[in-house]
Amino acid sequence: MCGAKEGGLSLDGVNVAKEAVIQGQVLRGEEPVGNAYVRLLDRTGEFTAEVPTSATGHFRFFAGEGEWTLRTLAPKADPVDRKVNAAIGSVAEVSIAL
Repeated sequence: MCGAKEGGLSLDGVNVAKEAVIQGQVLRGEEPVGNAYVRLLDRTGEFTAEVPTSATGHFRFFAGEGEWTLRTLAPKADPVDRKVNAAIGSVAEVSIAL
C-alpha cells in the first residue's frame, strides 16, 4: 500500500491505464479507522483478498474488472458491505462509514 496523503492515497508509481484500482477510506463519523480490515469478495461472495487499513483508514486493492463487494470489519462495528465496480484505466474511490 502506498503512503497516505491528505485527500487520499497517492497514485505515484501506479500505472492506472493498466490497472483496475479500488481504494478508499474507512471512517467512523469523521474519524479515520485504522487497523480495520477490508475484504475483497468476488461477485459470488468468495473471499479474494484482505488488507488492513492504515492509521489514516485508507486501503487499496488491484482487482480484475467487474463487480466486487468490499466487506469492512472493525472493532465495535457491524460488518459493512459495499458493492463497487472496477475497470482497467480507472480508480474506484470508496468511502465506507461505520
